[in-house]
Parts: sequence; structure tokens; C-alpha cells
Amino acid sequence: MKTRDLFADVSDQRRRLMARVKANNSKPEMLVRRATHKLGFRYRLHVRALPGTPDLVFPRLKKVIFVNGCFWHRHQGCVRTTTPKAHAEYWQKKFDDNVRRDESCQATLEALNWKVLVIWECETKYPDCLSSRLSRFLSE
Repeated sequence: MKTRDLFADVSDQRRRLMARVKANNSKPEMLVRRATHKLGFRYRLHVRALPGTPDLVFPRLKKVIFVNGCFWHRHQGCVRTTTPKAHAEYWQKKFDDNVRRDESCQATLEALNWKVLVIWECETKYPDCLSSRLSRFLSE
């Protein structure tokens, strides 16, 4: 059954809104990229050869950064981690799959001796804290 069939009763407005959700080059990701570049670190973007296609990859340092949306990746304790009331079962399965895939990709990367940092969307709202966290991770 196609996703569109599952949402036959969902409004066209909701469908258009969800279609606009970006996977790459989102505002939080761009903020992390700018902060990292400002710190003097250079990176590769969305390396598909690595599990989970990390947002920023530092091959020489063997470090990766994922910039996760609080809603989609279920940031524990965050106010952005809401669950839609309509089609709750569908959404719960989708969120569970996302979390499971994130954990699996991170474990695989760590098994391959990569260091992993996850930056949450809500953390990008505080540039000084973000910059200091990035600096610590990339300098260690």
C-alpha cells in the first residue's frame, strides 16, 4: 500500500506541507556548516559511502556529524518531539523506524572507528553553545 493511499483523507494542504520537508541543506544543517567552517574545519557533505549518509564528514579526523530534526528523529525531552493525533499508529511506526535506523547507523560507524556527533535542531538556536560543542568534538 502506498503512503498516498494511507493518507487518502488527509488534506491537500497537509500533503503539500510534508512534501516541502527537506532532507539536506536544512536551516539547522546550514547553521552547523557555517559554524564549523568559521572554526576553520573543512568537511565533505552527505557521503553516501558511509552508513546513514552523515551530514558532515571529516575524513582526515575520522569524525562525522549528523544534524537531526527533533520531530523526525525523536529528541528525548524536546518540545518539538510531538506526535500527530491523526494516523498515530502510522507515525509511531515511522518514528520508531527512524530511531532504530539512527542507532544502527551510529553503531556501524563506531564499529568502523568513526567518532559520531549528533546535533539536534533545537541546539542550533544557541550559536555560542553550538560553536563550543563543535570545537570540542573536532579538536579532541
